[in-house]
Amino acid sequence: MTKAAPPTESSAAPRSLIGAAALRLLGGWGARAGLSWIGFLVLTAVFAPVVASSHPWVWKVGGQVSSPWLRHLTVTDAVLLLSFGVAVTLLCFRRVAAGRRIAAWAVLTGCLTAAAAAGSAVDLWRERAAGGVPMVFLMVAVLLAAVIGFMALIAVSSAASWRGKAVVGFAGLLLAGGLAAAPIDPPVSVVYSSYREATAAGAVDWQVLAPLAYSPGDYQRDAMSATGIDARLKKPSLAHPLGTDESGADVLSRMIHATRIALAIGLIATGIAVVIGIVVGGLMGYFAGVVDLLGMRLVEVFSAIPVIFLLIMIVAFYGRNLYLMMVILGATGWVGYATFIRAEFLKLRKMDYVQAAHACGVPLWSILFRHMLPNGVTPVLVLASFGIASAILTESTLSFLGLGLVEEPSWGQLLNQARRAGGQWGLTLFPGLAIFLTVFAYNLVGEAMRDALDPKAAGK
Repeated sequence: MTKAAPPTESSAAPRSLIGAAALRLLGGWGARAGLSWIGFLVLTAVFAPVVASSHPWVWKVGGQVSSPWLRHLTVTDAVLLLSFGVAVTLLCFRRVAAGRRIAAWAVLTGCLTAAAAAGSAVDLWRERAAGGVPMVFLMVAVLLAAVIGFMALIAVSSAASWRGKAVVGFAGLLLAGGLAAAPIDPPVSVVYSSYREATAAGAVDWQVLAPLAYSPGDYQRDAMSATGIDARLKKPSLAHPLGTDESGADVLSRMIHATRIALAIGLIATGIAVVIGIVVGGLMGYFAGVVDLLGMRLVEVFSAIPVIFLLIMIVAFYGRNLYLMMVILGATGWVGYATFIRAEFLKLRKMDYVQAAHACGVPLWSILFRHMLPNGVTPVLVLASFGIASAILTESTLSFLGLGLVEEPSWGQLLNQARRAGGQWGLTLFPGLAIFLTVFAYNLVGEAMRDALDPKAAGK
């Protein structure tokens, strides 16, 4: 009896287009290096309040055990930590395809974000009723809600089974409801020196501190009265590995927490731009004619807007608001995505499967976003990686010019302080290196993604 020959490479099951592109993407050293750095930044952003915080994780004072860290947890911290927990949980479902697990994670994270955004919108509405919030902030909240709704529409129109959609939707409602009902109400004003004063007075029986026991807003104003040492512009030491800035805050702590600002403004601003570009470009490419003509005039108008000067003007009139900055970058950066989607849809609208779907009476939104978009989104994915890098550079430029955020830490803000602190070389080296490596990593991933998704490279 003869044994069956082992399966050869030619007899193996063919990989999907996405699977083959992912293997080509991970095959290059540039993509691996870029994704490794981006993954490190994501973990740093998620666990920033865990790693660097002046609030003790747990302590015992007066015979009572409490958690000051948990009491000062914000909604953003809860969303990021829960999203990471969802990602780890979905990794355990190995029998489910990787694409569906990623889609489920995106939907569940969107539900958490929607719950957090709804709470912020309610607070804004109350402050607006009291006359304390400009109308533009409500417009920003509405636009962010529209982006989340569009993502939900794409999820509903996906090819997953209705049972899977029901399970993910139920889990999303549970997460969103739990986050909305959670008693997350951190104090508005925080006195970080109270922890050190309680420890020095012997009132603390025991405590568990973070690895870096300094929050980004802890300026150590008690250091002069307690030890007689000025905490500002200190050199690197064991207590402060990268030294302190001109306000006395720990540079490493601000570097860690600034990762959130860099990634958030890159991802959210690019996400808004991609959504607007897909909608406008898809309509231009599908209908052509008069719609295409009017759309191209709109593209030309937005292409002529100087983004930096527009942001400076917005800051001058409405103050320094991170979410407003994200919306401005997204609302002005969609031109390239619309152009690519338009070109792809002009080609796809004459394909047989699109004509067949139209003849069968398939709804327009399903033709655009379920049939045509998956086949024309490749150039947008490549351009999005470069768009994230561009948004990070824009925010760093504004912060370096002194027009960025004040209370929140930023890499560009640290670089701005380096001009006035000649002896603190860490304020120049580390933030500048972080900006360079982050932008370089996204560019590496974009270049590798462009080569991996190139049909001509598939046969090489």
